[in-house]
Order: sequence, then C-alpha cells, then structure tokens
Amino acid sequence: MGPTTGRALPHPAVGGAFTSPVPPGAGWPGDPADAATPVAHGPRDAERLAGRASLDEVTARSTVCRACPRLVRWREEVAVAKRRAFASEPYWGRPVPGFGAPDPRILVVGLAPAAHGGNRTGRVFTGDRSGDWLFGALYRAGLASQPTATDAADGLRLDGARVVAPVRCAPPANRPTPTERDTCAHWLDRELELVLPSLSAIVALGSFAWSATLAALARRGVTVPRPRPRFGHGAELSLDGPERALLVVGCYHPSQQNTFTGRLTQPMLDAIFERAMTAQA
Repeated sequence: MGPTTGRALPHPAVGGAFTSPVPPGAGWPGDPADAATPVAHGPRDAERLAGRASLDEVTARSTVCRACPRLVRWREEVAVAKRRAFASEPYWGRPVPGFGAPDPRILVVGLAPAAHGGNRTGRVFTGDRSGDWLFGALYRAGLASQPTATDAADGLRLDGARVVAPVRCAPPANRPTPTERDTCAHWLDRELELVLPSLSAIVALGSFAWSATLAALARRGVTVPRPRPRFGHGAELSLDGPERALLVVGCYHPSQQNTFTGRLTQPMLDAIFERAMTAQA
C-alpha cells in the first residue's frame, strides 16, 4: 500500500476508523479483499492472477492491483489530498471492481472510476452525479433496488445487471493511456468471460467503453465485424454470443459534460435501457 493520511477518519455510513487509501481487510463495507489477496505488480502479474480466477477472485484481486505506476500514484495522491467537500472522510484510493449480479442479463460498461466518486467510495459510479444518472435509470428499468448510490454501505442492489469499468483506477484527467487500458483489460476479459453466458445485452457508456467492449468480446471468441462499427448514441450491434444473441448498445456517458449541456437527457438514457431490456431471452 502506498501513502496514507496517517490520520484515520470515520466512514460516513459505518463509522470506524480508516486511513486513506484503505488497506485491504480493514473493514470497509463491501471490500472483497484482505491482507492475503495476491497483488499484481505488473501486466504479467495481472494476466496471471486474472487467468482462471473465479468472479469473486477477479473482484478481490483487481481491487489491490498495482500494475500501472502512474495510476497507482494518482489514485493514492487524490485519496490523500481529497476534495474539500470530503476532507472529513476517508478515501478508498484503490482500484474499483465490478458491481452487481453475478449472472447479469445486462452488462453496463463505463470508462474508469471518478477521482472523487468511485475512488472515494470504493464502488463504481457511486458518490457522483454520473452515478445518480446511471442508477436512477437502472432503478426506473427495474434493475436497481434504489435510484441513488451514495456510498458502499447504502444498501444498493442490482437485479439482472452488472456495472464494470474497463480501467479500474481513477486516471489523471480521466484519460488512461493505451498501455494502462491494455494492462487493465486482463481483469475485464476474465470478468466478461465469466458473465458472458448469461448476457443478452451490453450497454457501452461512451466511445471508450464501446471500443473496449468490442475488443474484449473479440478476445473472448465472439465474432465482431471488421472494420469495427463506430460508436454513437443508440448505435446497435447484434452478435452471436455463446448461449444466445447478444445486443451491444451505445449510449452517451452520463458525465456532467453531457448531462449539463443536454446532450444526454433522462428520456434518452431511459430509452437505452428499455432497448437493452427487449434483448433479454
């Protein structure tokens, strides 16, 4: 583990005392790892540890990954410096795993954790405005138990859906490098392989997610057309999955840049999930 604040702070929901970043096994709500969880220190380690891992192992091992030095340094610096609004809280400051059903019908693919969202709360799309939009839409579609996601102890559950990020550490300027993307792809590839048999649809939030999804599907043996179809909001691609037809749908990312400007509206987002629901077997 890298630098910590030295001063333990209480979790906003469960109290206790946590340094930032949070060591695995410290009691953070939903932490799948412990002190014995093996750590990837480079791309080859990530490939080996993802390898034949179970879904629980992928989830745990990805949260302690240290394979990308720039991302490790950035996520931990953010966890120590904090945003003023959250100065009294501990920050997770580790990679953020997939979240949701182990056998989802719909997989939602994003980009990476937000520096003061998932990197703070330890759960993907949790604690920021993008998550409010996403989980609100999943709730209206009947896929989430509640429309909000504030922290990892808020009781949120997903039914028939899972949310993942192709890059699991918060990147500077929200821009992972190609090498970082490819290193983190080992976790995505194994997770996708494990949930693919139950999937009917994948919703790709943004062009990065669209490209990462199609590349991961191709690596998992799904035939993806070449040249690869271009991303667009509402773009669709029907593929032959291992068990059934698989629909890939493009959607603008619910970032503030898109939602504040009206490029993405609530009805537009709801329509994407309504379409994904129609693909269910």
